[in-house]
Amino acid sequence: MQDNRPLSPHLSIQKKLLTAIFSIFHRITGIGLSFGSILICIWVALIALGENYYLCMKVILSSVLLNLILFLWTIGIFYHLFNGMRYLLWSLGYGLELKTVYNTSYLVIILTALSTIIVWVLI
Repeated sequence: MQDNRPLSPHLSIQKKLLTAIFSIFHRITGIGLSFGSILICIWVALIALGENYYLCMKVILSSVLLNLILFLWTIGIFYHLFNGMRYLLWSLGYGLELKTVYNTSYLVIILTALSTIIVWVLI
């Protein structure tokens, strides 16, 4: 028996909708922020243990890899914040028109970039 039926569409050939991409990244940043919060708690606990642990953490914090992770975590914080505010407005029934959805998507990206730059310039 031969199957000459067409294959069903797969994610790789379908057009990616902006709202779907933002939703996926919102979930990813939420998971990343959870892990980052655990690491921040461990960091604070080690600092509270004494000067030796503080000096050890100071050496670790000076690494480029950790600074990159902190930079990405900062991006995740602001993206999750601004995109979450957009979802809250949608829950209240505001901004559901397609043009507004796209405009607020670009606004989320711009606010995330500006906030991250401001935080890292001031630090």
